[in-house]
Amino acid sequence: MDKKELPQPTVLPESLATVEPYIPVRNGGSPRPRVVLDADRSEVDALGQLRATWDTLLKHQWLILATTSLLCVLVTIYSFKMKPIYQSTAHVDIEAEVPVLQTLNDLFRPTEDDASSIGTQLSILQSDALIWKTIQDTGLAGQLPTPESKKSEGQVVGASPSMKTALVADAKGRLHVEQLKDTRIVAVTFESTDPRQAALVPNTLLKNYIENNFRTKYDATRQATGWMEQRLDELKLKVEQSQEAMVSYEKQNNIVNLGEKKTVTEQRFEDLSKDLSLAQSDRLSKQSLYMLVAKDNGEVSVAQGGQGNQTNNLLGALEAKEAGLREDYAAALAQYGPAYPKALRLQQQIQDEESLISGERVRIVKNIHNDYIAALQRERALAGAVAEQKAEVDRVNQLLIEHNILKRDFDSNQQFYDSLLQRLKDATVSAGLQATNIHIVDEAPVPSAPVRPDKSRNIEFALAAGLALGIALALTKEALNTSIINVPEMEKLTGVPALAIVPLGQSMPVRRTKILTGIAGRAAETYMVELSVIQKPEAAISEAYRALRTAVLLSTAEHPPQMVLITSAAPSEGKTATSLNLAAALAQKGSRVLLLDADMRRPRLSAMLNLPNRRGLSDMLSGSSGFDAAFVQKVPALDKLYLLGSGPRPPNPAELLCSRKLEMLLEWLRQGFDHIIVDSPPVLPVTDSTILSTFADGVIIVVACDSTPRAALNRACRVVEHSGGRILGTVFNKVAGRGDSNYGYHYYQGYYGNSNGNGNGSHREDTNDQSAA
Repeated sequence: MDKKELPQPTVLPESLATVEPYIPVRNGGSPRPRVVLDADRSEVDALGQLRATWDTLLKHQWLILATTSLLCVLVTIYSFKMKPIYQSTAHVDIEAEVPVLQTLNDLFRPTEDDASSIGTQLSILQSDALIWKTIQDTGLAGQLPTPESKKSEGQVVGASPSMKTALVADAKGRLHVEQLKDTRIVAVTFESTDPRQAALVPNTLLKNYIENNFRTKYDATRQATGWMEQRLDELKLKVEQSQEAMVSYEKQNNIVNLGEKKTVTEQRFEDLSKDLSLAQSDRLSKQSLYMLVAKDNGEVSVAQGGQGNQTNNLLGALEAKEAGLREDYAAALAQYGPAYPKALRLQQQIQDEESLISGERVRIVKNIHNDYIAALQRERALAGAVAEQKAEVDRVNQLLIEHNILKRDFDSNQQFYDSLLQRLKDATVSAGLQATNIHIVDEAPVPSAPVRPDKSRNIEFALAAGLALGIALALTKEALNTSIINVPEMEKLTGVPALAIVPLGQSMPVRRTKILTGIAGRAAETYMVELSVIQKPEAAISEAYRALRTAVLLSTAEHPPQMVLITSAAPSEGKTATSLNLAAALAQKGSRVLLLDADMRRPRLSAMLNLPNRRGLSDMLSGSSGFDAAFVQKVPALDKLYLLGSGPRPPNPAELLCSRKLEMLLEWLRQGFDHIIVDSPPVLPVTDSTILSTFADGVIIVVACDSTPRAALNRACRVVEHSGGRILGTVFNKVAGRGDSNYGYHYYQGYYGNSNGNGNGSHREDTNDQSAA
């Protein structure tokens, strides 16, 4: 195909960075860009990030597998060497703390739960003293003497303080005490290599804990009882003394206590006061009756006397009889007249009755008068007795002031003594009651199987942990990696496109004489990466170099670049392999191609092509010989591929390249070849490539995947640009992965991997290490 027929590359403006490359339209239509929506971009970014992570894991798969395997092996060995650990748990119910009994009724008084009380009991359950007692009882102390052989201070003979501390710490480390949620149940768990000991320790610990709890309460009760007994003796003596003082005072002052806080004098005064009140009432009653029946002159009014003595039975009978006689007399008078004997007789009887009635009335009045006088005298006598008794009461009350003081002292002492005596009796009963607020719910059984090690679970955990650790190490290693690992990163850093992605390959052992024979069929099974386009044209790596050829031809709009400089930022990144394969690919297209080995410090092209390097570039530049076409050697494998070697190694390569002869030489070479591929030294170590870039139509920088540092690549691009060189793009070399990070490579493998059907160009061959210049 002629150069003029090559399609011109399209350069997109910066503002269309979110638009995909142009899509050709059939029937002569103009290209139309397809805009990528934000949702599509987000999905692509997410998938790209996922693919990049997956590629990182695949890249470090051996690190992940090694980490996982090592951890699994270590855990497996540890699990099988570890002694089996048995675990047993006992459950105990710790009720709310019962307060000290004041009376026997307190036994039936409800108690309230107290969270702090449970916490206190848990601390006591794990106390050093209780655990040490358990260690002695269960034989955890090993060779120590039995608990019966104790010193006076309570330590076992032969147990030093440091040993005791170590044993207690070891027991605490294997003991676990936990309160079950929303209950008063406490679980006591112990671990041991002996299953019987694992059950014995928690059961013994709970037994000692209950005994210690009871002993503490009993000792506290006995201590309180002893204090109360001592205090009771003192109170008893005080009661006796106060009672004796009160009795002596009563005897000395003739005070008789009738109970209920009254003396004899007070009782007598109270009785006389009641009698005087009754006498006064009786006197007033009789005085009013006497005044009613007495006349003003002292004579008796018969009519009034009769009316005032209606209660007198005799007077009433006389008056009734008189009334009957008067009725009979009135009847006889009316019937017979006044002279009739019956009337006269009745008249005489009436007169006799009137005499009797008058005499009775006089007698009654006299009796009323006598009663009045007697009542008056009695009142006067009682009034005098009350006055005398009142004086006696006043005197006795003065004496009772001191008596009451003595009596109150006696009563208070007696009351305190009775109360303390009652409490002492209750405390004595309480001390004898072995009631406790701690009850064992379940004893610890002898375990039948160990809880550790769980070999299968440990291995599963080690597998998961190893994978997680390996992935973490891989991601960390990748994060700490400062080299270029994917194409987008490289393009973003350099600002130039990636012209080709070259997969990782490996040079197979081959005799160089065979390479130059041109017999491609015999050399198909054994080839060198530097000559993969010649020896292995169907391989994916060869197709990558052909893609580089196409990208180079389309890299400039006017015409394909004639002179292309191949360089890199640092050594051993694949410059020589890229130069040789690109030149071979251009020669296969039919162009006359010259390979110029401008690396006069470490030349390799002649050795790769098995051609002599006795004369070459250094001879022409140094002036030892002219521009002789004989220095240009034809490569036997391809008709249109030629080599101009570096020649003998000069002492000053940079000075030779700065000479005028270089420009003249390049002008002479341009006239004879369609393309000149220059293999140059790396940019950063020496200045050779910087000088050569000013004469080249374009510069291609080779970047080794996961090898070239970002800073080195960025510096190399800036050096070339500042010197006036034109960077056509980069070659992403030695790509060993697939996916987003190295897009393009998997297409080569998928399409060219088994093109011959015999495994040539297989993934095994394409993904091996590539020997680079």
